[in-house]
Formats: sequence, C-alpha cells, structure tokens
Amino acid sequence: MGSIDKRGVLEGEIFSYRAGKDDTLFIHWQGRLVTALRGEKGCALHIALREADPLQAQLLMAKATGNFKRGNERLAKRKN
Repeated sequence: MGSIDKRGVLEGEIFSYRAGKDDTLFIHWQGRLVTALRGEKGCALHIALREADPLQAQLLMAKATGNFKRGNERLAKRKN
C-alpha cells in the first residue's frame, strides 16, 4: 500500500460512509458529503467496505469518489 499512498494521507481516516435506504451509500470526506452511490454500485461497495481493513476501506472510498476536488476549491473558499 506504500506505493499507492506515499504521503500517508489515508492513514488519517479522512473518508467515512453511511448506508441509507434503498441500497444508497453516502461517502463523506472530512465530514462533508462527497458522493452518493445508488443501486448495485452502492450495494457492492458497502459489502466490500464491511470486509476490508481500515486502510483498504479508505482506499476504496477514495477510488469511488474519484477526483472530486478538481477545480472547485477556490470557489468554495470565496463564497464563505
């Protein structure tokens, strides 16, 4: 796992998840909702997260969210 997370960011458990109704999986990054996966994708990821160790679960959630921080950070800071 060292070659994937060279800076050790995922060791801090920055992602969390919550399972909702109708096979919906909500993924949060530092307490903020990032994405919601529904249907088969949400169900499959939820099963994988329950079986994974904490570091592997962080990696799975990071991959599921993709590059959600591309280009919108500055706009969010200006509005606050």
